[in-house]
Amino acid sequence: MKLGLHYWNYSTPADPARIAATLAETARVADQGGISALTVMDHYFQMERPGMSTAEEPMLEGYTALGYLAAVTERVTLGMLVTGVMYRHPGLLAKIVTSLDVLSGGRAVLGVGASWYEREQRGLGVPVVPMGERFERLEETLRICLQMWSDDNGPFDGTHYQLAETLCVPAPLTRPRPSIMIGGAGEKKTLLLVARYADACNLFASGPDEVAHKLDVLRGHCEAEGRDYDAIAKTAVYGAPVLDDPDAFLAEAAAYARLGISTLQVSPDRHPVEFANGVVEHLVPRLADLG
Repeated sequence: MKLGLHYWNYSTPADPARIAATLAETARVADQGGISALTVMDHYFQMERPGMSTAEEPMLEGYTALGYLAAVTERVTLGMLVTGVMYRHPGLLAKIVTSLDVLSGGRAVLGVGASWYEREQRGLGVPVVPMGERFERLEETLRICLQMWSDDNGPFDGTHYQLAETLCVPAPLTRPRPSIMIGGAGEKKTLLLVARYADACNLFASGPDEVAHKLDVLRGHCEAEGRDYDAIAKTAVYGAPVLDDPDAFLAEAAAYARLGISTLQVSPDRHPVEFANGVVEHLVPRLADLG
């Protein structure tokens, strides 16, 4: 079992002038301490969570933050958890992720999903489209990225996107291409797209029974699509505190590992550097024993 660190809150410390140094030090601790992945949110307003956060709290543009993290780390993979499909034209998204991959020495992951946060979209003028169209655009985005990371530099003619050329130079350093992770647990559309296109899924760690059900749905889609279920990495976001009771967290992690979850993403619930140090000291060595 591996751990990823998901950095979603830029409010600690309170001084915005200290965001960069705190982010960098957290990343260095994670990178040197055996955490396998660093992810950030793809939001422009902080998410509205009652009792936890408001839209007015600090938020950084995700790929700018990941480019900064590429310069201060050496080992961890870097990606969004996850890119909102409406926020960037897919041809530009493929180029952005390619640039991150080249500058990080081949450590970029494309995490992508159907965007949902309408307040920030309306606030910043991002088109808001019906859910069905978002999934159509998500599938076309996946196809465009795969084409741009192939030897086919020709046009792409889709329902929502038309590209005269899919040229992408330099190509990603990751071979054969950056890993694609689709976030979300929708059974009819999201998990079907995982079976068709993704190298990894990302679920919510909402309990072993619920995760087992979602994985069974994914297995069914893989069978229908002729896809090897075991070729898809299974990851999950763990939302509860992990350092208050490490033994309880490790017991839950073991249950998820038995289902095939290979990575759990955890998030700071205290000063990020303190959190990263605690995870490295108390969790990473014991999680390695879970396989």
